[in-house]
Amino acid sequence: TENAPIVGEASIHTLDDLKARRILEVAFLLAKVTLEQYFRADGVQRTDRGSVHRFDGEVKPWLFPQLLEITRRWLAESVVCKDNTFPQLLLLVENAYRAAEKIHHAIAEAGAGEKLLLPILAPYDTEGSSRYVEFDTTKPVWKTAPGKCHISHCTADSNWEHKMAETCEAMLEVDAYVKNQGLGFAIPYAHEGVERQYFPDYIVRWKQPGRDDPLNLIVEVSGERKKDKIARVTTARDLWVPAINNCDQFGRWAFVEITDPWDAGAAMRRAAEEGSLP
Repeated sequence: TENAPIVGEASIHTLDDLKARRILEVAFLLAKVTLEQYFRADGVQRTDRGSVHRFDGEVKPWLFPQLLEITRRWLAESVVCKDNTFPQLLLLVENAYRAAEKIHHAIAEAGAGEKLLLPILAPYDTEGSSRYVEFDTTKPVWKTAPGKCHISHCTADSNWEHKMAETCEAMLEVDAYVKNQGLGFAIPYAHEGVERQYFPDYIVRWKQPGRDDPLNLIVEVSGERKKDKIARVTTARDLWVPAINNCDQFGRWAFVEITDPWDAGAAMRRAAEEGSLP
């Protein structure tokens, strides 16, 4: 980049200095960010980044050697540099947080089947009911069947979502459903170092043969695949659902992303079958 100010001499800035940094420095930074973001002791509210919904305590420094080894393997085996890019670009803050998210997801996926993840519950309003939801809206609405949904009308941001409600009401397996509007049901997630709230589209209570306890199926009706949407979906599917199932307090949960509204019924059946827990 050429920097030519109105006053003073022009100068040329390159990435040569960044490219000269050692790979080990990259690994140390990514391990540090991953440790600080995702591996803290529970019970103390974190305020250093303005967090509202996450309650994390002090970092666990004894985990750093393991995270460093995992990070070095991730850099060696999983990072592909295209065109003129190089690994030292991960030293830039935004890239470092994106890398930490991927490392954390990889660690969680590696422990699938083990109860390694547990939820950190909010100190209040940990449970709610769609029975008491009331709100005004200017969005398009679709009248629901009282036997299937507590809320009289289903709002929609697109025609896909009304098609989803129609599908839920036609399926015998669906005991009840609700559009997540005015419920306050949110899943915290991080994207590029910023903590955010994800509001899934639907919650479906699914009846399964031979079981008295229904499966709570989180349904996301997806359109265009953006980076932020991918982060929300992977967090809900790979982190939130396993954590809430592991705590054994709120029933059984599963997640499904609907990309074709005309195949919603089949997609939910597949997700319910895969999400069946012993």
